Amino acid sequence: MDSKLALYIVKRVLLAVFTVFLVITITFFVMRAIPGGPFLAEKSPSAEVMAALEAKYGLDKPLWEQYITYLSDLIHGDFGPSIKNRGRNVIDLIMEGFTISAKNGLWAAGIAIAIGLTLGAIAAVFHNKWIDKLIMVLTSALVAMPSFVIATILLLLFCIVWPVLPANGNTEGGLILPIVSLALYPMSYITRLTRSSMLDVMGQDYIRTARAKGVSNTKVIFKHALKNAVTPVITYVGPMIAFILTGSLVVEKVFAVPGLGDYFFSSITNRDYPMVMGTTIFLATLMVIMTLISDILYKVFDPRVDLG
Repeated sequence: MDSKLALYIVKRVLLAVFTVFLVITITFFVMRAIPGGPFLAEKSPSAEVMAALEAKYGLDKPLWEQYITYLSDLIHGDFGPSIKNRGRNVIDLIMEGFTISAKNGLWAAGIAIAIGLTLGAIAAVFHNKWIDKLIMVLTSALVAMPSFVIATILLLLFCIVWPVLPANGNTEGGLILPIVSLALYPMSYITRLTRSSMLDVMGQDYIRTARAKGVSNTKVIFKHALKNAVTPVITYVGPMIAFILTGSLVVEKVFAVPGLGDYFFSSITNRDYPMVMGTTIFLATLMVIMTLISDILYKVFDPRVDLG
């Protein structure tokens, strides 16, 4: 491995660890600062019952001691028990929900990449033609809308106006709309990114040289132009996958998908501190790791990039 690349990876890993540490610290103290508590929803607990519950979960200790204890447990891979899920371990609940969220997210990512690259290439090849303008109008509209707005529109259209698909993501065929909702925004962004990059590449000297040598237009587009134009897309794929998985929290709520989003929102509502902390740390770590992988792949695909 190149020494400069190795040094870059080490620096980014250290930065990633520090970033996750900041997320843990901020989330921990912000959650404790919010008025209310995890046991206030109980039916008028007595002072003795409240004290016993707080002692069971360590909430009777000073805040700094709770923080140190949490960090110590976290280092050993212990996210603690969920307060509102009958004491089940937080990491088990996260993995249970993430299995569903990841499946939906990977399907959405695959659709977004495949269709986005295709539409971007078509728009570039037919630059300033009607099909290019149509693709740009549609993708501009979709990029301007958050995933939960797209989810709500799809829910209205295909579950109420034309009831052809189920609104509940926990039924047969119920994952179609959540997956489409997650795929449309990144698909549109990749389309625009690919189009812009291809237009730049197609103006390069080596493309003109290939055409002057009689290379077919199809070969020029797919072997030369698209291959080199895809490099900027690589930098977006990592954060995109993390965005899809984190964006799915809201989309899952709209379509009642029993994924990680269900646990996340219920934990916030119930002040389930360990569950809120666990999901936040998990998603933040996922975002950092995917961004790191994307940056490294960018360097691998384009050695000219200066890592600094």
